[in-house]
Amino acid sequence: MIYDSVLGRSFSKQEQKKLGYWAFVACLFIALSFFTNFKPFLGPLSVLNLRLSMGEDEKLHLFSDTDSSLLIANETLGSSSSTVNDTSSSHEEEEIMRSSLIVNDTDSSHGESEIRDAEIIMNSTSIDNATSRSQEVFKESHTRNMKTNDTSNSPPLVKEKDSYMVNNTNSSLPKATDAVVVTKNYTIEPQCTIMSRSDFCEIKGDIRIDGKSYTVFIVSSETDILTAENTSWSIRPYARKGDQAAMAAVREWTVKLVTDASDIPQCTQNHSVPAILFSAGGYAGNHFHAFTDVILPLFLTSRPYNGEVQLLITNGRPAWISKFKTIMKALSRYQLVSIDNSQDIHCYDSMTVGLKRRTNKELSVDPDPSSSPYSMNDFRKFLRSSYSLKKTMAAKIRNGSKKRPRLLIISRKRSRAFTNVGEIVTMAKRLGYRVATAEPDADVSGFAQIINSCDVVMGVHGAGLTNIVFLPENAVLVQVIPFGGTEWLSRTYFEEPAKGMNIRYLDYKIRVEESTLIQQYPADHVVLRDPSAIWKQGWFAVQSIYLRQQNVTLDVNRFRPTLVKALDLLHQ
Repeated sequence: MIYDSVLGRSFSKQEQKKLGYWAFVACLFIALSFFTNFKPFLGPLSVLNLRLSMGEDEKLHLFSDTDSSLLIANETLGSSSSTVNDTSSSHEEEEIMRSSLIVNDTDSSHGESEIRDAEIIMNSTSIDNATSRSQEVFKESHTRNMKTNDTSNSPPLVKEKDSYMVNNTNSSLPKATDAVVVTKNYTIEPQCTIMSRSDFCEIKGDIRIDGKSYTVFIVSSETDILTAENTSWSIRPYARKGDQAAMAAVREWTVKLVTDASDIPQCTQNHSVPAILFSAGGYAGNHFHAFTDVILPLFLTSRPYNGEVQLLITNGRPAWISKFKTIMKALSRYQLVSIDNSQDIHCYDSMTVGLKRRTNKELSVDPDPSSSPYSMNDFRKFLRSSYSLKKTMAAKIRNGSKKRPRLLIISRKRSRAFTNVGEIVTMAKRLGYRVATAEPDADVSGFAQIINSCDVVMGVHGAGLTNIVFLPENAVLVQVIPFGGTEWLSRTYFEEPAKGMNIRYLDYKIRVEESTLIQQYPADHVVLRDPSAIWKQGWFAVQSIYLRQQNVTLDVNRFRPTLVKALDLLHQ
């Protein structure tokens, strides 16, 4: 009443009515502002997903701002796991961290971006229908040790010496299926490693090999497609990295991460065992390089599978495959696949692209047991078993014994051949040897039987001496070093490997008078006078003169003490 009397004395009835309208409008404005700013609960609202970045090397959380939501978060640099049961409406990071989280940590390899999956699980019945299909794929990048790779070029690989291997996630992965695209939650874990003479990648997942495009596809339905389409590795699966001439003759393969299985060829052959892809290109046509660059690394890579592995060969010439078929069959119980231009799409759950070679030394195994569970002795035992070689130990000659050791002279026809084999044989027999001569050929098995039966082997430096791998223990190798400064070649290729095989070693360096080069060049020619000048011209000059044009006429009287020394070693 007081207010009415005040309003009556201050305003007319018409002015009071206008004032009432404005008061009503002001109340509506205040109410609207209240609901806009404070959002009181009016029933189920759609979920709003937020991301909180906790710093470069910490966690990225995906969560809902409703008090009955929950969340799955993936850690960038962690490997712990926990379980999410329920979350209350807490606004503190500590409470979120205490929520139970299932974390699947998969580090990226080669410096590419990490690929993560985050599935949103809602517990509140009021928002089940709105969020049951919600799923968000997100990624994080390492900021300390890795850089994003978004090109098809091969990125920096992982150095073995750094003890830094990528992706330690273990997973059991089913085989690919033919002609049907099946969505699978795979954990992709390519582990690509740099070694002294080789690079290789170990892969698990839905793996499909297209021999026409020379591509190994890794299929994942849970990978960020933008990243996957630009993530690939190039590798030449031959164990002589650093030799440009050799690697130029090796086919390059691409290991490519993809997400849409419908865009790539479908499986026509599924395999239940792992695979190893290797190359017989490079220098593998040479007998020595076939062993040091391919067969020995292949043994080290495949032997842990005990035959339960399939070998895939690229650059596989039929003559090479036929020559070493016995070794291939001994390493794998399954048919060798020549993968180049194959009409089939071969699918595996696990494979290795490339071969493991951990040492720079030729025809050798790293003696450190932490590097490999196998030794050169294991390799030689494997060869004896594969070729059914009976002799394991060289003859031991006792004083007064009438037992005569067997000497093999490895002959050659095209170059570095002995021109006076008859004289050498006669001299050796007078010393008490039983003597045989033979030249290696494509029949590896036949020559392995011959050399395994011998106690002493002699020959001019060349690929034929590689067959010492078939010699029995404590046998003796006599390497005849041709003229022309080839001592380091002889030492690197055969002296050092022989010692690693428990083979006694002797060498004989010929003089210029024992070389047939004196018949081709004047006595004062630089070829005879100063071989170092030829070496300065490069490897091809050295090879064409001292290795391809030269034969050897041994001075048997000068050489005789070397064979006597070999006899002495057999007495020890």
